[in-house]
Amino acid sequence: MLKKADLVKILSRIEGRGYKAYQEIRGSYEMGTHLLYIDHVQGDPFASPSRVRVQVPLSRAGFPDYLLDGIERKVALGDILARRAEMVIARLVKGRRGTGKSGMIHIDAGEQEVLPRTAVRIGTDYLEARISVGLPAAGRTVLGHEAASMLTEELGAVVEGTFFMNAWKEEELRRHVWMFEDQNWIRSQLKALGLVAFIGNGSVLPRKSGISNKPMTTSEVVRFFAPSTLEVVIDTKHHGPITGMGIPTGVTLIVGGGYHGKSTLLKAIERGIYNHIAGDGREWVITNPTAVKIRAEDGRYVQKVDITTFISNLPSGEPTSSFTTENASGSTSQAANIIEALEMGAEVLLLDEDTSATNFMIRDARMQMLVPKEKEPITPYIDRVQQLYREKGVSTIIVMGGAGDYFDVCDTVIMMDNYRPHDVTKEAKLTSRQLPTKRQPEVPGGLPACRQRVPLKESFNPFRGRKVKAEARGLHTVVFGELTIDLSLVEQIVDSSQTRAIADIILYCTRYVDGQRSLRQVLELVYEDITEKGLDVVSPFYGQHPGDLAFPRILETAAAINRMRTLRVKN
Repeated sequence: MLKKADLVKILSRIEGRGYKAYQEIRGSYEMGTHLLYIDHVQGDPFASPSRVRVQVPLSRAGFPDYLLDGIERKVALGDILARRAEMVIARLVKGRRGTGKSGMIHIDAGEQEVLPRTAVRIGTDYLEARISVGLPAAGRTVLGHEAASMLTEELGAVVEGTFFMNAWKEEELRRHVWMFEDQNWIRSQLKALGLVAFIGNGSVLPRKSGISNKPMTTSEVVRFFAPSTLEVVIDTKHHGPITGMGIPTGVTLIVGGGYHGKSTLLKAIERGIYNHIAGDGREWVITNPTAVKIRAEDGRYVQKVDITTFISNLPSGEPTSSFTTENASGSTSQAANIIEALEMGAEVLLLDEDTSATNFMIRDARMQMLVPKEKEPITPYIDRVQQLYREKGVSTIIVMGGAGDYFDVCDTVIMMDNYRPHDVTKEAKLTSRQLPTKRQPEVPGGLPACRQRVPLKESFNPFRGRKVKAEARGLHTVVFGELTIDLSLVEQIVDSSQTRAIADIILYCTRYVDGQRSLRQVLELVYEDITEKGLDVVSPFYGQHPGDLAFPRILETAAAINRMRTLRVKN
């Protein structure tokens, strides 16, 4: 292993040479307080930044042993360390200097959600941070002295200010880890308590704006407090009893006037599958980890999905037991989205009438009278929602503002009034009795078994020309070979690092696709590898610097594969 002085000497020697000369600095260096590994050197100042790792022995870092006890605490500690590193970089690093990405130092820290990430790895005897560095250039000429300053002084300051206990107050670390642990604890207790979601009293659900995930902070913000009839208390390990609203299993409607907070509550529940940082306002919004947001998705690709639960007897004679289309309608896409979610183990479905196909959700009495059932292929959701719960144990939460017929099939009704929840279940049931609907249930029979589809190997071609291509472009797009996968309507992907991980997982899962295993079996094998070896395992940089990935659920990864227009499944 070379020394810090050797790195400075190499950079001085290549000063003013062509950019390719930077390849000479690849390797490992003893930097005094830490080890520096330069794993990948970019070939051009405009290319993806170079990848480096800094490693500190845990014995020297000095973090208390109890904060390192178990995977869960290590995830939380790694998260807060990455956040601090990002802050130190913003404060101490000079910023971009020179051409392209010159002078850039970046670590993949989180935003409002706390996700397992690859940015910081805490091993049995060392702590490692994976960092991206834009090696500086004037045009395409090496700026060796600037690079030496970045890799020794600036990066050294980031390490000193982040990865040693003497840079921290222990209480700050403990608060972050304890909150993460208690959020997971509440989530693990929901099923035993007969709940699908929990919203803690005092939560701030409104966001700063439609494009911001940060909490609203104006004096007018209305904090959430549970109605007494839905109030529950959950004991936690570190925060004592937490009081809030429990949403029970079954069918729940969220009703109320426009702009009173219905969709805001659903969005918080939708994001409650993830933990949140202190100060987010949704720290104690905790949801069943398999909850899936379902919506209509006109134009999406569907491959051999059995949608007979909702749609059958198409006028074209096309079978819906193995429904395939290049261009799904609102109703067929929503049906496929539900069946695909159930195929991957979803236990809770989240729907908003604003993003649902109207004819999928309901057919009222007048429409039933005008268009007889034998002329209508769609069995609306209203006629299946209780069956899903009774026969499959799948609960539903629906935002509903315009179809009171749902009062007949719901178990709980929450009315939002100026962002305050009220339990109006009794009133809704009384309304149902006083104003009975004349619509007739249109249930053709029991729910069919959920068929597990088997993907074919030919579906997964990662080559673009002679190169393997599996990458993310922002939050909503995966590029796989010649294919572009649109994830813009997969609403529970919240971080572009999750999208990058999904791209890598799709490539990784090809080792298990054999024409015999179902999609769920393939992905379960992949996620077993992730559990055993860490999310790093799916990265092409495994063993070096897979530092820009965040954990996606199996449900979102499956959603991406289901939207691959090359997907083919076994007949």
